[in-house]
Amino acid sequence: MSVPYFYLGTHQPHWLWSPAAGFPMFVSHRRLARYKTLRPAVAGWALDSGGFTELSVYGEWRTSPAGYVRAVARYDREIGRLEWAAPQDWMCEPFIVAKTGLSVAEHQRRTVENFGRLAELWPRSSDAECPFMPVLQGWTLDDYERCAALYADAGVRLEDFPVVGLGSVCRRQATGEIGAIVETFAGRLAVHGFGVKTAGLLKYGQHLTSADSMAWSYGARREEPLPGHAHKNCANCLAYAAQWRSRVAGLCESAAARGWQPVLFEASEAA
Repeated sequence: MSVPYFYLGTHQPHWLWSPAAGFPMFVSHRRLARYKTLRPAVAGWALDSGGFTELSVYGEWRTSPAGYVRAVARYDREIGRLEWAAPQDWMCEPFIVAKTGLSVAEHQRRTVENFGRLAELWPRSSDAECPFMPVLQGWTLDDYERCAALYADAGVRLEDFPVVGLGSVCRRQATGEIGAIVETFAGRLAVHGFGVKTAGLLKYGQHLTSADSMAWSYGARREEPLPGHAHKNCANCLAYAAQWRSRVAGLCESAAARGWQPVLFEASEAA
């Protein structure tokens, strides 16, 4: 059995061009947009739109589709090796829906509408292939199925994309419910899991095409720094992050070799 292609989530965008890295990373637009100077990436990477922060803080998208497209085109041109970018989707966690005052159905409609708008705007900023990948949003399995139907109604064939994100799962991604949702769509789509921690990877990683996680930083805040490191903790430390990624990759490879047996599901979130 195969293991998912794994992106290390990081709030330190400059790691993209650090010679000490050299592995796939998942970086937020909200962080990367602060950089006036960008450099070529040393490995492939993917871009998070920063939607969770925008919606949880403001209850709406403050970044315009046109502005986001221009920024992504710049990243693609100046950093390079951008494998895909998330759209400006609308998360469906209950507290996010309460913050916006809209319904899950409206969040889904806006998610699909935005994906089409970004694809429409892209040629105005770049001649390169459009990097935006669709994201399914919802809360229950029926919700996600309805979102898939909205894409179909809009003429978007999800099965044609190299990856389709599964949104609103990271805070409940170790549950059996999410595992069932992932398994349902994995049979027909290349699914990316957002914010998947170790427990989630080992529960349903065999059904994911790719995944990202920043669990290493949370774990590092609760631990002593690595030997020889002067900082208070390693929550912002590339060496720690690289070691964590290597351990998680090893766990997934062992799980795949054993047929993803449940005995391995006992690994801690910060493994």
